[in-house]
Amino acid sequence: MKNNYRKLKLSILLQTVFVTALTLLVGGLILEYFLEDSSNEFVKMLTSIHISEEQAKSWYWRFLGNNKEAVLVIGFLCLFSLFFYVSLSKMVGYLRQVESGIDNIVSESEESIHMITELRPIETRLTEIKSTLKKQELEAQEAEKKKNDLVLFLAHDLKTPLTSVVAYLSMLEGYPDMPKEERERYTHIALEKSIRLGELINEFFEITRFNLQDIVLEPVELNLTMMLEQVADEFYGVLQEKNLTCRVDAEEDLMIYGDADKLARVFDNILRNAVSYCDWDSEIRIHAGKVEEGIVITFSNYGEPIPPEKLNTIFEKFYRLDEARHSRTGGAGLGLAIAKQIVELHGGTIRAESDNRETRFVVVLPDRNEGKQDEIYSHSGSASGGRTGRAKGRKQK
Repeated sequence: MKNNYRKLKLSILLQTVFVTALTLLVGGLILEYFLEDSSNEFVKMLTSIHISEEQAKSWYWRFLGNNKEAVLVIGFLCLFSLFFYVSLSKMVGYLRQVESGIDNIVSESEESIHMITELRPIETRLTEIKSTLKKQELEAQEAEKKKNDLVLFLAHDLKTPLTSVVAYLSMLEGYPDMPKEERERYTHIALEKSIRLGELINEFFEITRFNLQDIVLEPVELNLTMMLEQVADEFYGVLQEKNLTCRVDAEEDLMIYGDADKLARVFDNILRNAVSYCDWDSEIRIHAGKVEEGIVITFSNYGEPIPPEKLNTIFEKFYRLDEARHSRTGGAGLGLAIAKQIVELHGGTIRAESDNRETRFVVVLPDRNEGKQDEIYSHSGSASGGRTGRAKGRKQK
């Protein structure tokens, strides 16, 4: 970065040298041709305005003759200031070009930013800023479009279960003598539709919370092994809906620094996603262990592969795979986006891998022994309690 402005520094240096040389030259000429016999010229000037010659000579020696060094210094400084002020026009031109570049960014002009050679590093930097802002604007517009599309989908989906609930409840009320089996069937259908309606309403709240929340970590030391067992254990009822099993294969007593509640939400979101998209009568595997890069937690499940071009896109907020839009598994598209944000706040990474055989979500968290807990605390302030993940659960369900 120091060498980026070499041409600019050289240009300013040359201007300063030129101004200094010009001052010495002009000052020397004035000294030679005007000040060598300055006493006679001074006296003539004063006598021309009706001041006596004796008084004029007295004033000359009082103000000039006895203070020649000071007069010369002041004179050279005045000349240097005058010439330097004139040369500043070029330096001001530099500032005008920078101002023009900033105006180009603010006005969102489609024109490229161009500056003289000396300001090329600033031109490059402003171009990068303009490109970054444009990219962020497009991403914000895309996110807003996805959110609006999602709201439209959810609003449309709300009508179907609500209509069904009203229809079946109306039938139950209108036919009090309905056979018991038929009444039970209609009641069960109304219950299922009511549950789905509640899920859709929760998705609306999820969208609002994601837009308003500012995730703050409250890190503590926690047992990751027991936390994973507990999270898997709490999914026992959900797993039964698709006749799934979940196996936790983690090294004993993996200890990390992190926010227990937030990490539990990460694992919950990933596991919920795995349940939604895995094959019926299959197994979800959770593996955790230490490697050179930190502690790696891998969630694996069998199911339809994720297209390669969508492996990164699925972590964007409000993004859902196309088939999720028309299925009961489709949520608001926030679970993985929230998981990514929480993992990155912990100084870790999350990625998705998929092939014809299985899909894997890989979370990498810093090892507590690598001194990275300070980085986590810097995101969150003081630590407090929370879920510790120490409740024992079943490894096999």
